[in-house]
Amino acid sequence: MAYADQDGMSTNRLVSVVIVLLLHAFLGYALVTGLAYDAVTVIKEKMTVVDVKEEEPPEEEEPPPEPEKQIEPPVVSPPPLVQTVTPPPTIRTVATPPPTAPIVPTAAPPALPPPPPAGPSSEAKPRGNPGNWANTNDYPSRALQQEREGTTGFRVTIGVDGRVIECTVTQSSGHDDLDAATCTNVKRRARFEPAVRNGEKVQGSYSNRVRWQIPK
Repeated sequence: MAYADQDGMSTNRLVSVVIVLLLHAFLGYALVTGLAYDAVTVIKEKMTVVDVKEEEPPEEEEPPPEPEKQIEPPVVSPPPLVQTVTPPPTIRTVATPPPTAPIVPTAAPPALPPPPPAGPSSEAKPRGNPGNWANTNDYPSRALQQEREGTTGFRVTIGVDGRVIECTVTQSSGHDDLDAATCTNVKRRARFEPAVRNGEKVQGSYSNRVRWQIPK
């Protein structure tokens, strides 16, 4: 009996707690809803409406007055030109004979003097034996020691006195000392009979060769 009373009392207490919770939830919902409505009302009261006025278009400016038209004077065409044609003057030509030049007698040119009689002519000729113009004693010592040999061609210019004026090497032996020795000895030893043109002595020329060979 005592256990049954305790179970009934627990059930009644649980129901009371649930009812109290429901009441609290209902009151909280009502409170929240009311506050929200009041906030919306206050915001609506604080909002101010601003009227936006449209700008009026600017007044149109009056167009400038038109310029006065100038009256142009009438165009007068010039009078037509009248050309007068005068006939060309007549020109008469009279043929006149050309003047005759006086005839002046011309003297015949003087006769040329007769050419002088051609005298004897001859080329320069060596006096004596040309082989003596250079000999073994004239051999350059260095070329002799090195046993160098060769042939030098030369041409000389001869004066009216028969002596050599100038010597030129026309063919080299391949050795400068042999070529130089050739002209040196020919100038010193060579003598000639001068060239003759029309009986008069003139400068002439002569060509030959010197063979440089070491004696065995």
